[in-house]
Amino acid sequence: MAGCTSRCRQGVLKLIQSLQRLVSGTLTKDKADDELEMTTVCHRPEALDQLEAQTNFSKQELQILYRGFKNECPSGVVNEETFKHIYAQFFPHGDASMYAHYLFNAFDTANNGSIKFKDFVTGMSILLRGTVREKLEWTFHLYDINRDGYINREEMTEIVRAIYDMMGKYTYPALKGDVPQQHVDAFFQKMDKNKDGVVTLEEFVIACQEDETMMRSMQLFENVM
Repeated sequence: MAGCTSRCRQGVLKLIQSLQRLVSGTLTKDKADDELEMTTVCHRPEALDQLEAQTNFSKQELQILYRGFKNECPSGVVNEETFKHIYAQFFPHGDASMYAHYLFNAFDTANNGSIKFKDFVTGMSILLRGTVREKLEWTFHLYDINRDGYINREEMTEIVRAIYDMMGKYTYPALKGDVPQQHVDAFFQKMDKNKDGVVTLEEFVIACQEDETMMRSMQLFENVM
C-alpha cells in the first residue's frame, strides 16, 4: 500500500506537469501506446468520447494524461492524504494541509474520499480552460465548505486562515490576530449585497465580474499549475 501511495504521488505530480505543458502548448504525443489500456486498473475512467465532451481537453490530450496517471497510480484514484502531500510541495514554506483539504473536497464531487481521473481532469478543465462563469462557480463551491449553497462568515474565515497558513512566512501583510477577520469583512462588504450575512452564488459571480482585481485572481490556478 505504501508503495502504491508513493507511486500515486509521483503520478499526480507528473499529471500536473503534463497539464502545465498542455496549457503552454508544448505537450506532444508519445511515439507508442496511443490507445489507453484500461483493463489493468481498478477504477476505469469514463469513455474517452464522454470525457472529451465533458472537458476542454482533446481525446489525444486525455490519452496522454491518463496513460501517465494509470502507469504511476494503478488504482486510478488519489486519496486525501496523498493529495495533501502533493500539494504541500508547491508551498514548502507554509502549511498547506488545510487548504489542500478544502481543495480536495472541491475535486471530490462525489464526496467519497477519493479523486478519480475523471474528477481531477474535469476540475482542471474548468480552472485552466473554462469560461469565466465556470471558474467563478467552481471557486464558489470551493469556499462553500458545507455545500449548502451559501458562503457564510465562518467558512470564509476558515478559507482565509488556510491561505495564510499555506503561504507561511511569505504572507503579506504578516499575519496578525485580526488580519483574517479584516479580509472576511472586506469580502462580505463587497459580496453580500443584501446584507443578510451570507453570499449566494449570484452575488459572488456578479461582484467578481465587477472587480478587476478579483478577475485577475482567477488566473491563480493557471499560475500554480
